[in-house]
Amino acid sequence: MYLRHLSLGDFRSYPTAEVALEPGVSTLVGLNGVGKTNLVEAVGYLASLSSHRVAQDAPLVRHGAERAIVRGAVVRDGRESLVELEIVPGRANRARLNRTAMRPREVLGTLRTVLFAPEDLALVKGDPSDRRRFLDGLLVSRQPRWAGVCSDYDKILKQRNALLRAAAPGRRGRRRSEPAPTPETLDVWDDHLALVGGQLLYARLRLVRDLAPLLTEAYQQVSAAAHEARLTYRSSLDEESAAAIEAGEVFSPEEWRDRMLGTMRERRGAELDRGVSLVGPHRDELVLSLGELPAKGYASHGESWSFALGLKLAAYHLLRHDLGDDPVLILDDVFAELDARRRTRLAALVADGEQVLITAAVEEDVPDALRGVRFGVRPGHVDLGSSAELAAGATDDDAPDDDAPDEAVDHGRGDDPSPVTAEEIPLAGDDPAPGAARVPADDLVTEPEAQPQPEPEPQPEGAAVPPARAEVAP
Repeated sequence: MYLRHLSLGDFRSYPTAEVALEPGVSTLVGLNGVGKTNLVEAVGYLASLSSHRVAQDAPLVRHGAERAIVRGAVVRDGRESLVELEIVPGRANRARLNRTAMRPREVLGTLRTVLFAPEDLALVKGDPSDRRRFLDGLLVSRQPRWAGVCSDYDKILKQRNALLRAAAPGRRGRRRSEPAPTPETLDVWDDHLALVGGQLLYARLRLVRDLAPLLTEAYQQVSAAAHEARLTYRSSLDEESAAAIEAGEVFSPEEWRDRMLGTMRERRGAELDRGVSLVGPHRDELVLSLGELPAKGYASHGESWSFALGLKLAAYHLLRHDLGDDPVLILDDVFAELDARRRTRLAALVADGEQVLITAAVEEDVPDALRGVRFGVRPGHVDLGSSAELAAGATDDDAPDDDAPDEAVDHGRGDDPSPVTAEEIPLAGDDPAPGAARVPADDLVTEPEAQPQPEPEPQPEGAAVPPARAEVAP
């Protein structure tokens, strides 16, 4: 699998950009702040529908623009697919696959990437939520249908938390005519949370089981350290269930559902007192250890960096095994943080990847083993050739003119026989009238869940309950 062409329109700092890519190693070289990371961020967004840098989509749209366009031509097993995304802050995003309108979630899996960036140090030093997000993101990369399960779980959790707050003793602000949720209403939401939570827990445990040995090997290969990197899953369920998980047990989703229900009933009083759900995958922890000690708080900066890199390399090898071919590996400003020994080790590990995209501020930081195609990145320009070659050939006429209008970014490698441009994607117009078709058949389809929604209000007893997904992938 590799990305043949990347096309951007009003994405981050780029009014437009056309970058032609090939299999092998491609390195984007340029000073800090010129837009190298913006390019690989766009590649990651094509694969995951999210950014590794920000939680919301608004910063991805160039200042002054209404929307951003990201398009990629992906080649796998000799067949090319065209993925198109339109990012519209405050509204639902749109997507097409091979010119056919789809919901954004339906394009997941067309391009798979593993991206390692300085922000990934939070996997070791950050909050448990960072590690849960890593697990769930890898789940979706491995099997895109898990995106629906994760989305369902979040929705049900928000509703249940709203009910718990409404039912809390002495809750302020409740109108006299507003009845408190009954235990029976909470039982309904307990069932739904446990059903989807059991599925998610089952999937996470299988993932940890497969990922753990790959992490140990990857960390050893990168660092050659004496300590063993280990990965374990700590559950919020009862002590017996938590002990079974630590022992490596992976029960069926139905078994985890029953155990989750039992623990929620035991902790109902504490949940009502605090107004939050205390049991479920959202309270679990992925524990990282070096030897017998937790990595967080005990690992040095170098060890933490190597551990985070080992996690991403383990994910890369897992996807490589599952897919039968390589995901696109992205190394964003990685080599600047590694000593010469670790640089050499990392280069040897990734040099055989089908496509490796690297960013670097200093060209000499990238080992010779990864000498592939070099792109020089300047503000608003991506040029084929090393930074030294581009600097030698630059003239005063090349300097950016602050008063000049925005221009298209230079093409990458040669003229593409079938160039793709951001203008080819139809932009969103005015909203249709109620009851009318939302978009034409040849336009982009919106994803209703793409934008964050306000937390729902508690529903009275007997209110309709959104169906939870009952099928589980084997």
